[in-house]
Amino acid sequence: MPNPIRMSGRRWVAAWAVLCLAGLAATAELNASSAPDPQPEKPVSAECAKYIADIEMRLAKAKQEGKGDGVLVFSRIQASTEDDCRDDLRNHFRDDQ
Repeated sequence: MPNPIRMSGRRWVAAWAVLCLAGLAATAELNASSAPDPQPEKPVSAECAKYIADIEMRLAKAKQEGKGDGVLVFSRIQASTEDDCRDDLRNHFRDDQ
C-alpha cells in the first residue's frame, strides 16, 4: 500500500491561506459584477405630487403643534389603481426615516 504524502504544518498553513485568498478574491469579483444598475427616476405624476405636498403640509403642522414625535397616519381610497402613489411616497419619504 502506498504511503500518503506528508506535508509539514507550514505547507498546510500556506495552502490554506492561498485557498482563503482565492475565495475572497472570487467573492469580491462576484459582488462587484452583480451590483444592480441604478433605475432612472421616473417623474412623479401631478396627482401624486399634490398628495405628497398635502402630507408634507400636515406633517409640518403636526410638528408645529408638538405632535412631531408620534405616528401620523393617512388613508386614501382610490377608485382605480391607474395612478398608485405608493412607490412615489416611499421614495420621497425614504430619507426621513
